[in-house]
Amino acid sequence: MSKICQITGKKAMVGCNVSHSKRRTKRSFDVNLFRRKFYWVEQDVWIELNVSAAGLRTINKIGLDNALKQAAEKGYLN
Repeated sequence: MSKICQITGKKAMVGCNVSHSKRRTKRSFDVNLFRRKFYWVEQDVWIELNVSAAGLRTINKIGLDNALKQAAEKGYLN
C-alpha cells in the first residue's frame, strides 16, 4: 500500500539531510498516516481508509460524507 492519504491526497516528499558540515544526502519525508475504520451512516457500512492527521481533522470538520465526495472529485480515492 502506498503512503498516500485517501482524503487529502498528501504523499511522501523528498528532501535532504544536512549535516553540520553542510553535506547533503537524500531523504524522504513520510506522511503521518493511519489506517482507520469509519462508519458511513449514509451507506450503512464500515469503510477502512488510509488517512493522514490532516485528513482526520478534515473528516471531523466537514463530516465523512462530504470529505469522501471531495476526495472522489479530486481523484484521491482508489
